[in-house]
Order: sequence, then C-alpha cells, then structure tokens
Amino acid sequence: MDRTRQVCSVGSSLRKAANLRVRLPLQELTVVAPAAGQLTGQYQSIIADELNLKAVRLVDSADAEPAEFGITQKLSVNARAAGPRLGKQVQTVIRAAKSGDWFIGDDGAVTAGGLALEANEYTLETVVAGSEAGHRAVTVLPDGGFLVLNTEVTPALAAEGTARDAIRAIQQARRDADLDISDRITATVTVASANVAALEANADLIKDETLTRVLRVVGNGVEDEFSVAVERHQ
Repeated sequence: MDRTRQVCSVGSSLRKAANLRVRLPLQELTVVAPAAGQLTGQYQSIIADELNLKAVRLVDSADAEPAEFGITQKLSVNARAAGPRLGKQVQTVIRAAKSGDWFIGDDGAVTAGGLALEANEYTLETVVAGSEAGHRAVTVLPDGGFLVLNTEVTPALAAEGTARDAIRAIQQARRDADLDISDRITATVTVASANVAALEANADLIKDETLTRVLRVVGNGVEDEFSVAVERHQ
C-alpha cells in the first residue's frame, strides 16, 4: 500500500507537470519498479482510479533497461577527494566520466577509465532526458524505479474529459438544488458549440454517473464554463 501511495503521489505530480488536468483520462501509466508485480490487482486498480487512467502496466525493473525510457546515470568525479589517491590519473578518470567510459560492477563499485573509484570520490545522478518527447513523461520513484506516463490525448480521451467536466457540473447543480442522492433528474447542459459532440458521444456515461434520465445538450457558441439546469424527473 505504501508503494501504491507513492506511485499515486508521484504520478499526480507527473500529470501536473505535463499540464494534464485530473478529469482528463489518459491511456496508460507504466510502473517500472522492483517487484512491480506485487501491485497486480487491487493496488493496480487504485492507481488507475486515483490517476484517471485506462490502464496501468507493471514492469519489474530487472526486466527493463532504463535507457529505453530516456533514463541514464551521470557520473561526476570529485577531483578534490580522488586527487590525493590517484594523482595525475584523476584527469583520466574525469575524462572517462565525461565520455561515458565507466560502469557499475555487480558489487556496486564504479570504475572509470579502467580505474576503480572509492565511494567518496564520485556522485551518481539520475538524468531523465527528453521525457516529454513522443507523448510521454518520465520521472524517477524515490525508492527505486520510475514511471512512464503516456501523455497522448486522443480525440476520444479529450471528449471523455469534457464529459467528466459536465458530470462534475451536474453533480454540483444537484447539490445546489438540494436534490436527494437517489433522485432521478432531467438535466440541461449548455456548453460551447465545439463541445456538444463530445457530450453527446458520452451521454450514457454522463447519465449513469449523475442519475440523469433525460439529458439535453445545448450549444451556445461561447467558450465558457458549463451552465447546468436540473430538475427531478417526473
């Protein structure tokens, strides 16, 4: 559950950074993390609901190459710390770090330019490059792993997002009208003409979510907030 909360929190920040409002559904979030399969089922559903996602894909970090998602590590050599031990060879290590001639061994030790470094002689920084290219946003999880959010907004997703905005407006109108939670209603929604088709395409969703028996959608040709009128259905 702690891992689920972390994914939801980081995923929410990822949405905000990409300027994707909460009520806009998105196609998929890929969770790449150690033992990601433990989130299968209930936790996977919680993530999907919290972040308004059509799908959540779980990938064990042992089966994924971070570079495939634009995630790399940058090695920086602390010359002041390494200099006294390596002498003139410290320049070799610095050049190797900049050129990518370094690796992390199975024991976690870092070797650059063929020379082993001690823990206090370098820092490793995780770099997310080109994270917003190709309809995706990528971020690193604090306890290891990373998230890849599909940021492509298809016409169908955009239409559903508009419908969910209408659902919120109708629900608020129900409360303002002091209707009982079980009351069936007739709702008239006035929106910008450009949004009429989106609401009509998602009419069943709107009706189911708001207990609306009769839904009327009226276009006003003006880009503004939803105008909603509701009454008990007779």
